[in-house]
Amino acid sequence: MQFDVMDIKDIDLVIPLYIDYYNNHEGSCWTEETAQKRIRQVLKTEDSYSLIMTDDSGEVCGFAMGYFKQYDDIIGYTLEEIIISYNHQNKGLGSLLLSTLETKVKEAGASCVELQAVKDEMHE
Repeated sequence: MQFDVMDIKDIDLVIPLYIDYYNNHEGSCWTEETAQKRIRQVLKTEDSYSLIMTDDSGEVCGFAMGYFKQYDDIIGYTLEEIIISYNHQNKGLGSLLLSTLETKVKEAGASCVELQAVKDEMHE
């Protein structure tokens, strides 16, 4: 797997994955327009830091988006989204992406990683 910093130029690569996952597996109703807006909002947030994960053939397998937050005495990282392609789930790739992200944000100065998630069976 390859991990690269995700940028605005990568939005078109991740929109299909985002829409497929949420619409076909979580019952959402994202469109290309709304998904692009959501992803762009996170990527344009001040101190944004996001990773895109590709396999050896260059296929996007997943991505994680978030941003650094300043507190009085520490810097934290807020993870907004982590998406693994449905075809690549249950192979440890989510854990690998999260572990890689955690290492990289800690190297950049974060003392903690925060994630807000819905507490239900699907998200456990």
